[in-house]
Amino acid sequence: MNDFEPVKIGIVSISDRASTGVYEDKGLPALKDWLARALKNPIAFEPRLIPDEQDVISAALVELVDAGCSLVLTTGGTGPAPRDVTPEATLAIAEKEMPGFGEQMRQISLKFVPTAILSRQVAVIRGKSLIVNLPGQPKAIQETLEGLKDVAPGIFAAVPYCIDLIGGPYLETNDEVCKAFRPKSAIRAR
Repeated sequence: MNDFEPVKIGIVSISDRASTGVYEDKGLPALKDWLARALKNPIAFEPRLIPDEQDVISAALVELVDAGCSLVLTTGGTGPAPRDVTPEATLAIAEKEMPGFGEQMRQISLKFVPTAILSRQVAVIRGKSLIVNLPGQPKAIQETLEGLKDVAPGIFAAVPYCIDLIGGPYLETNDEVCKAFRPKSAIRAR
């Protein structure tokens, strides 16, 4: 029997072409797969595949927060191109900005490509939800969430404690995928 707290997670893939069927979306499957491996908690996913439209993105994020998602992960739309408006849409509905997440994602990606400095991922708090913009490529999603062994910690190591602090469920990770970090005083005995 699984006695871990259930969690509702919003996953949003933002792409004009994938949302209109021009090509297959790879973001939602990549997020679902990684989260299912990383978390011990039972997960109810709330997936969305939407175009690069600022109002549509903001509305989807608010809808997912209002639906009780403790965590909302987006993929796509964070570059410098004119249609890349995910960070603007995310910041527009934010109550608090969490700049460390974007900074760390760029640090990880810089280990692979010099163009990582063009990434504009942000993370914010709205209500009892953490919203994080991730890169668009499945390989980069995994690298930024998981980190690089002995090189750079992934951002997901900080996600469970952040969600604790904003009143969400107690997320427990599979350490072989990504070990959550909490201060000793915040760790629950099993």
